[in-house]
Amino acid sequence: MTSKTILAAGAALTAFALPTVEVAAQESIEQVASAFGVRPDVLDISIAPSGEKIAYISPNPDGAELVYVVDLATGEGAGSPIPRYAQAGADLTRCEWPTDERLVCRAYVVSPTDNNVLISFTRIFSMKADGTDFRPLTAPISSRSTSFNYHGGSIVALDVEGEENKILLSRDWVEEITTGSRIASDDEGLGVELIDIETGRRTRAEAPDPNAISYIADENGNIRLKIARAQNSAGTEGGSQRIFYYREPGSNRWQEMSRSDRFAGFVDGFEPYSIDSASNVAYGYMVRDGYEGVYSLALDGSGTVQPVHVEEGVDVDRIVRIGRQRRVVGTSYATDKRYVNYTDEELGTLAGQLSQALPGNPSINFVDATADERKLIIKTSSDVDPGMFYLLDRDTMALTEIMPAHNSLSGRTLAEMRSVTYPAADGTQIPAYLTLPVGSDGTNLPAIVLPHGGPSSRDVWGFDWLVQFFAARGYAVLQPNYRGSAGYGLNWMQRNGFRDWEIAIGDVNDAGRWLVSEGIADPEKLAGVGWSYGGYAVLQSQVLDPELFQAIVAIAPVTDLDALVEGRRYYSNYRAWDEFMGDGPHRQEGSPTRYAAQFQAPVLMFHGTYDLNTWVEQSRLMEQRLRGAGKPVQLVEYDARDHSIRDGWARANMLRTIDTFLEENLAD
Repeated sequence: MTSKTILAAGAALTAFALPTVEVAAQESIEQVASAFGVRPDVLDISIAPSGEKIAYISPNPDGAELVYVVDLATGEGAGSPIPRYAQAGADLTRCEWPTDERLVCRAYVVSPTDNNVLISFTRIFSMKADGTDFRPLTAPISSRSTSFNYHGGSIVALDVEGEENKILLSRDWVEEITTGSRIASDDEGLGVELIDIETGRRTRAEAPDPNAISYIADENGNIRLKIARAQNSAGTEGGSQRIFYYREPGSNRWQEMSRSDRFAGFVDGFEPYSIDSASNVAYGYMVRDGYEGVYSLALDGSGTVQPVHVEEGVDVDRIVRIGRQRRVVGTSYATDKRYVNYTDEELGTLAGQLSQALPGNPSINFVDATADERKLIIKTSSDVDPGMFYLLDRDTMALTEIMPAHNSLSGRTLAEMRSVTYPAADGTQIPAYLTLPVGSDGTNLPAIVLPHGGPSSRDVWGFDWLVQFFAARGYAVLQPNYRGSAGYGLNWMQRNGFRDWEIAIGDVNDAGRWLVSEGIADPEKLAGVGWSYGGYAVLQSQVLDPELFQAIVAIAPVTDLDALVEGRRYYSNYRAWDEFMGDGPHRQEGSPTRYAAQFQAPVLMFHGTYDLNTWVEQSRLMEQRLRGAGKPVQLVEYDARDHSIRDGWARANMLRTIDTFLEENLAD
């Protein structure tokens, strides 16, 4: 590695630059698809309390994940596979450092039951930094338990004042059959345990509550906030409404703070997210004048609410935290790009210096910190930079590269993404992002309209592997933040993209028309591609204008609204989904399966068989209806893959198949 010095606002930052990889001028589709389809090299990264070690999770070619622990003093490290969770449908998602010697990790598993019903569950475990002394931390359930333990626990606090080597971990108590037994437990619901990570010994810190969903502790490990499901008058779960409780300092009594229903697309009242014991306030979200902002609420019983950050005409939708205590250091919102408003002025200054000093003025994300926050893990990225992880020593201002986020894309010139607006049919200006192929003059191109999923989500400026693949293959890509998207206030979100599907899908179609009217797209080479709700949107576009797109690619799409809701009947969120979707003719009119005979464009679909968001049956039903109507359709299924198809081989295969499909159907 070569060393160089970068000057940033008077501060010297010592960086170590890795050599870049030259990309061949001409590559095969197999090479390009593999480069863009591979998962990021860093799925998660954390630093030990002292800053002597880091741990990161990286994908294995067989689909499992490896944990790597690196000694920063020596640079030595080893990968430790987790064979207990290397099963189909399992993902190792997070590893954290309670101490310098041990890690606590989380595995997320999707698996079918004996009745072929998909379920998901989590498991928490601890191990030494070298991968030995594996200890399950998820509480075992007895043979008398009346149900399966789906929630394996969440870390409530890594540090508990006065309790060395102990963490707070939530636990889902499962009621036991008491007939014929004097030792069976009737405890039920979510509580919290204090667990010694060295011995595995556990004591109850918070009694289980059948309605509780999660708990939030302050920086000292005191449990101060509780989120619970609302109950209706009959005593059963009241859909998607949530109740928030708080405790005053030194008290064990829960008091109601507020209620909200975020699943339905709004926050009614104050929704807490974090707590600061020094100022005795909770930080959270509220909607005022139609826009979401970040506010503080006093926990002294007065209920005083103060604005922390509100932006005109846009939602402030993120609270930025750092380190082991998850200290609040700022807020964030997105317009043309995502911006951070730092309440910690020193970190804000540092972020600005780093962005100005590094090539391309990238976005700066503080990923993790040591116990004293003097060493930081930082990720930099931009639209043309998939990301680099750095270690920053704030005392010496030495900045050291750890590794790139996507090594397979190192040295490759990527396409710039720019913010644009286009008019909808009713004159409303729709925000979007346009990416043109590198070196293109931006005219008469094959083009793709790529609506985002959700629908209560949004696209943001930055690196996007799918967009960059299409740009590398010569396509212009437009990503519309159609009405129904999040981030632009309640009026923009409408009721949601399913209930008001005609508005949302109309905006998606108008994106295609704009590409043609501006001369960017060849009208005979225009395709619609989408994932999840985006897949639904491009399928449903055929209902409003079957002649607009010449090809449709839908990945893990929703295709039938009634079937989507009915499929959740045996899940705990059935009522919430039923309320979200609403009753009325839109369920039938907004289902592309009901209009297969109208389709004119050929359809290609992809779906993982372990998809818990939109079951594979959604794509199978769409395929059945299209075939029955004599329409060209192809469905590719990936066994034991989830909604995101988190597998490098499967993604590369998908990209190759899409490329061939578009070439065949958008040909001259």
